[in-house]
Amino acid sequence: MDDTLADRPTAYTETLQGGIEFEMRLVEGGSFQMGSEKYGDEKPIHTVQISSFFMAQYPVTQGLWKAVLGKANNPFRFKSDSSPVERVSWEDTQGFIQKLNEQTGQDYRLPTEAEWEYAARGGKDSHEHSYNFAGSDTLEEVAWYYANTDSLRTMPVGLKAPNALGLYDMSGNVYEWCQDWYAGDYYSKSPEKDPKGPSEGSSRVIRGGSWSNEPDSCRVAYRNRFHPDSRFDDLGFRLARTINL
Repeated sequence: MDDTLADRPTAYTETLQGGIEFEMRLVEGGSFQMGSEKYGDEKPIHTVQISSFFMAQYPVTQGLWKAVLGKANNPFRFKSDSSPVERVSWEDTQGFIQKLNEQTGQDYRLPTEAEWEYAARGGKDSHEHSYNFAGSDTLEEVAWYYANTDSLRTMPVGLKAPNALGLYDMSGNVYEWCQDWYAGDYYSKSPEKDPKGPSEGSSRVIRGGSWSNEPDSCRVAYRNRFHPDSRFDDLGFRLARTINL
């Protein structure tokens, strides 16, 4: 795959042994207004510039997890190959990504918190459709959350509408780990260009809300965090990849 500016794919499919596939979609770089005025750790609204990167179309599914780590490594409560992984810690995501990169020769990683929000809002055109949720102001259209998951569990990925970048389930279904350490006052001192979070901390950022949450927690600006060794049945992750120019 050629990552030059002149010949860059808008998406590509990675195929693993056994035929398991996942799609990565281009998130073209640009600037956006990050944060909101609702809660203290979402303030202040500030301009952030993001370099182009790839983001997975779906959160990591149980089928993909087992293709990388084997069927014996199955910590999930809601078992279904088409559903997102849950009960995986931030530390677990690092082990998965290391194995995936060994198999593919790529450099997959977790998205930064700023990349996550930029992609959830729709990337460089987010100013044209400033939605509360990832792809809509109507949560029911784009997310599984407490009011529409009658079985109180995760749901298969991709059943709701995507956002403007063709990314599914960025609001609801499972919270998604980000790479960053969490700090409640980080926005007041973060760099404008590709912020990567504090240099240290006790908790890692999670984003997007989940099947067990109310709408407020599924907003694209909402911030939350857990200790890196935390494992809950509404907590998964999504892959990102740097573009090497």
